[in-house]
Amino acid sequence: MYYRRLTRLITWQKMPASAHKTMQTTTQESTVVQKTRELCQAILDQPDLRSARQGIDAFMSDDAARAQYDGVMSKGQALQEKQQRSVPLTGEEISAFEKDKDALLKNPVARGFLDAQQEFHDVHKSINEYVSKTLELGRVPTEEDFESGECGHGCGCGHDHH
Repeated sequence: MYYRRLTRLITWQKMPASAHKTMQTTTQESTVVQKTRELCQAILDQPDLRSARQGIDAFMSDDAARAQYDGVMSKGQALQEKQQRSVPLTGEEISAFEKDKDALLKNPVARGFLDAQQEFHDVHKSINEYVSKTLELGRVPTEEDFESGECGHGCGCGHDHH
């Protein structure tokens, strides 16, 4: 261990100044990658997310639930495309879609999948908000930083941040 530190110190001193900056950036990136991996492990260790993952796995291995889900998604997409073309939807089309959607939501495997998707979406959104706010503020955000309801300047959300 001591030899490794000494070797790095000697190597560091022999390098031109421009290489020092590259090495510092690499070290910083390595720290960020390490902390990101730790975050990933913490996420995986969350009981709620393990349960959500099991819900997704159960859905993926259930051909009938997947077919039911695909059917509802296809019908929904077709209805949406029809609306975008300004073609009126019939009551029968809407009723058939609603009936299929309700049946999908009553299927416990499909419901578990949909709940798991929402859980992962919420975690992803929260992490993105914290990282974005940290980069925006130049510090770790507090709860108060999120209470304003605004994203901040340069967030890319499309809000007017004058």
